[in-house]
Amino acid sequence: MPDSPIDYSTRGRLAFITLNRPERLNAIGAGMTAGLRQAVERANSEHDVRVIILRGAGRAFCAGYDLQGAPQAEANAQERTGGWDPVADYSFMSENVRNFMSLWESRKPVIAQVHGWCVGGGTDMALCSDLIFMADDARIGYPPSRIWGTPTTNMWVFRLGLENAKRIMLTGESLDGPEAVRLGLASKSVPEDQLQGEVETFAEKLATTPSNQLAMNKLLVNQTYENMGLRTTQTLGTFFDGIARHTPEGLAWRDLAMKEGFQEAVRQRDEPWSDYGSRPRE
Repeated sequence: MPDSPIDYSTRGRLAFITLNRPERLNAIGAGMTAGLRQAVERANSEHDVRVIILRGAGRAFCAGYDLQGAPQAEANAQERTGGWDPVADYSFMSENVRNFMSLWESRKPVIAQVHGWCVGGGTDMALCSDLIFMADDARIGYPPSRIWGTPTTNMWVFRLGLENAKRIMLTGESLDGPEAVRLGLASKSVPEDQLQGEVETFAEKLATTPSNQLAMNKLLVNQTYENMGLRTTQTLGTFFDGIARHTPEGLAWRDLAMKEGFQEAVRQRDEPWSDYGSRPRE
């Protein structure tokens, strides 16, 4: 359907799942995460498909959750109900986690094709994929860790290790493609005009491997991280995400967003780090 937030198509042994809200930089809105899960299930049910490519339409992979108006909506909801219900919050957010994790649980490998911005909730989709290919000038990071959020899937530590995961989580810093490759977060970084061709060429090669071999090897690697406590960490991360929005500082930031606008609140949150990613590397 033209208005669907997810577009699904196939070509030979490849399935393409495209985040399809380009007018909002593919920000996560109603139906997107459920549509993502449905598309992953469809790809897994189609015998000819061996590899899934996840990408974004327009200028970005995904700009995170669509939070325009969210601070006011959350304040209104709490006024109606008389307070914040952490279990209701957890139930809502954990459904999104289950949808994101459909990428992780897919029997068929998923390659995230990241261009433009991949921030906030958008990183959950990229990091739950199996491999990440990035444009050189793409940016991936979790700025909400500065205030009003924690990553619900919490894949950063499992993909980056302790030192670099703490660096990302404590600073909210975003990485470009070459830096993401250097840290082991991404497989490859190329100029944006070469990204699609690079991903599809690699995916076609991967698709020459039998589906059962791909499934077994993916499961073997994933199970190692499951045994390290991935699911328990996600439970904690999802609860903490709700708590972060209801600390004194989180509520003050929400009030700032309602008073001065969401974009201005984000600008003030990110201002101390605005030039950090542009500093020359040693």
